[in-house]
Amino acid sequence: MKSKIWEKIKFKNNSWHIGIMPGLIAIIFITTLRLSGTLQFLELALFDKLLRLRPQEPIDERILIIGINESDIRSVKAYPIPDQSIAALLQKINTYQPAVIGLDIIRDLPQEPGHTELIKTFKETKNLIAVEKLLGDISGFTFNPPPDLPGEQIGFTDALIDTDGKQRRSLLAASNSKGDWKFSFSLKLAQVYLKTKNIDIENVNGDAYGIRFNSTIFPRFHSNSGGYIQADDAGSQILINFRSRYQPFRAVSLTDIQNSNVNPDWIRGKIVLIGMTNPSAKDYRILSAIKSKNSGIIYGVEVQAHEISQLISAVLDQRPLIKVWADLWEYLWIIIWGILGLSLCLCIRNPLIIFIYIGIASIFLFTICYGLINIGLWIPLFPCFLSLLFNSIGLAAFYRYEEALCYRIQDRQLVIEQTFDAIHSYPLQTLSLILREVQSRENLSPQEFTLKLKQLNKELRDVYDLVKRESISELNNLYFSQNQRLDLSQPLYDVLFEVYFNFTENNSSYFNKIHPKVIKFEPMNDSNLTIEQKRSLCRFLEEALRNVEKYAHGTTRLDVICTQEDGKNVIRVADNGLKFERMADLSSYSGFGTKLAKNLAKQLEGEFKRYPNSPKGIVCQLTWSAKKRWFWLF
Repeated sequence: MKSKIWEKIKFKNNSWHIGIMPGLIAIIFITTLRLSGTLQFLELALFDKLLRLRPQEPIDERILIIGINESDIRSVKAYPIPDQSIAALLQKINTYQPAVIGLDIIRDLPQEPGHTELIKTFKETKNLIAVEKLLGDISGFTFNPPPDLPGEQIGFTDALIDTDGKQRRSLLAASNSKGDWKFSFSLKLAQVYLKTKNIDIENVNGDAYGIRFNSTIFPRFHSNSGGYIQADDAGSQILINFRSRYQPFRAVSLTDIQNSNVNPDWIRGKIVLIGMTNPSAKDYRILSAIKSKNSGIIYGVEVQAHEISQLISAVLDQRPLIKVWADLWEYLWIIIWGILGLSLCLCIRNPLIIFIYIGIASIFLFTICYGLINIGLWIPLFPCFLSLLFNSIGLAAFYRYEEALCYRIQDRQLVIEQTFDAIHSYPLQTLSLILREVQSRENLSPQEFTLKLKQLNKELRDVYDLVKRESISELNNLYFSQNQRLDLSQPLYDVLFEVYFNFTENNSSYFNKIHPKVIKFEPMNDSNLTIEQKRSLCRFLEEALRNVEKYAHGTTRLDVICTQEDGKNVIRVADNGLKFERMADLSSYSGFGTKLAKNLAKQLEGEFKRYPNSPKGIVCQLTWSAKKRWFWLF
């Protein structure tokens, strides 16, 4: 057992120098693809998928959305919503004593009627945060904040849109064209709300752009964070950890507020967001990371609610923020999975088993990434899967070609061995008998000598036909002569009995003189044997019987045992011919047949023995384990 394992290890080591180079090239290729940004789209898509698959979270009751929809517009009979309606809405909300109100509606220009009343309401509502657009979009469009609100009640609503048109990041703070440092609308609202909990915003030591509340530090987004490659990381950005739920926040309409059709507890001490939830306003974002009934399209005010919820939940509830590994650890992680795929391909030759293990490894990889995203850690998934797949399934074709080449070499070697086996089993044995008779009988008649030579001539000519028959016949056939064929698919003990019967019948002049014969052929476990190994076992028994005929002069008893003993398969041939005093006397009888027997025992992880019989003769025995082995598939 140990020797076979060691041989497999040595074989793998010899194959390693062939397999490692394509594997390393594949890993370098995938790493290069990632560094060039080619895989960014797929990595971001999988990131969204992982976020969307998370378990459902509870509603964040600290936030209420007041959405102005199409029904509200028809009720007001004006669009944009006039200042008078906005002022009345703010005044009504304030009667419920909210912690902070966020007005996510553009009000840089008057919308009569009621502009004067709105200005007065703005001045009276100290817990109001309004919006501006700080950075221009592709078209350069921006808008100013309401002119009558102080700067501390203004927050920008600029959205960071990725190249695939989706939002995954939140810009918390940035500099305007004058170099002034500004806070976002969501950060302003979170700041005011947390201040009611006696928690104030602070700087991060050693990071001029860092933001924290108490001990909660918001992990800044960098240009190569996660699956991003060379993204714009200006200002203070974080990845959005969207709340996983179809309706993560309570929502009411303008009409509901006007009619007092709302629970006061939903507003008192809470964050109230006012925004447009009608398609004509075109204030919406495309997202794939949240569960949505509208194919990933949600309104801007809802995105603001997700951003605010993320900030206050991280501070008050210790809800995880999205973090990533440093680049070094990410690429080391990718390389590890590439090496795993390479190792599987080098160590496993069965394609089906490779597919099974790759499936298991892929599920394990996905499970790790999914588990970590649930606790706020985003690690590479797609590059690892690609590296695993390339270095296993992809390189398997290369190794199968190498294996096919080895098989062709083995087939040629098998033809050579079959040819020598045919020569060794018949002509050489005949020649050996002729030489022995010539040496032992001085008066061998010319007629007898001629008959022996004719027999030798015929056997030499039969070698070609015998080898040709075996090479073109089915794999599970074994030929003894041109007219004798054994089916190796039959149970082993039946096949071995056929070998014994055919050989003794073909050499009946010798074996008919031996009495008694102890013949025992019983079922043996051959489930672990290949056809070639069964063929070799048949040749072993034939060779053992031939040696009895060749060397065991004066044999009067023959034991041929093929059975199971003490959990082992046993083939034993014993005679009582020549007498041997010690093992050294057997050395002259160790030829090519002995080498084949030892090699067969090594393949079967068994043992071949030839030892003196008592009181005389030789015992030739081959044993190997009868237990089932499940690792044969590998």
